[in-house]
Amino acid sequence: MLDIEQNRRSRKYSSGEMTRRVLWALAQPLFRFSPRPCFGWRRFLLRCFGAKIGRNVDVYPSATIYFPWNLEAEDESAIGEHAFIYNLGRVTIGARATISHRAHLCAGTHDHMKADFPLLRPPIVIGPEAWICAEGFVGPGVTIGEGAIVGARGVAMKDVKPWMIVIGNP
Repeated sequence: MLDIEQNRRSRKYSSGEMTRRVLWALAQPLFRFSPRPCFGWRRFLLRCFGAKIGRNVDVYPSATIYFPWNLEAEDESAIGEHAFIYNLGRVTIGARATISHRAHLCAGTHDHMKADFPLLRPPIVIGPEAWICAEGFVGPGVTIGEGAIVGARGVAMKDVKPWMIVIGNP
């Protein structure tokens, strides 16, 4: 049974992580309100906050990157308009992979089997040349293989093998 009080008392973030979160929140207007074609500026800001960003990575200004220090985006990958990268755990996006508009990568969950409902941060890996289509969802701990596609509004809660196409909600 969930113990709400115990969950609220538990410390989910280190003081260093809390400091980085506050600084990133203060920098958000510089990211969010930058002109659409200023991809280099947004790459620079993300790198300043610890993201590992490759060459010619396109991150759109309306994308939400929760923890830049937990993001790795390899060469020529893209994170589209209104994409939501909830990267409590590490999120790796392979070269030439695309995270389309309004897609959601969720690298965080809770252990519902424990009373204090502790925060878990399983990583997500999006392989090279993979495509998470518009409004697609990738759950915690999932690996999307090279060249795989998660169709529009599709839900991937298990690993997707290379060059597979998955659609729908399992």
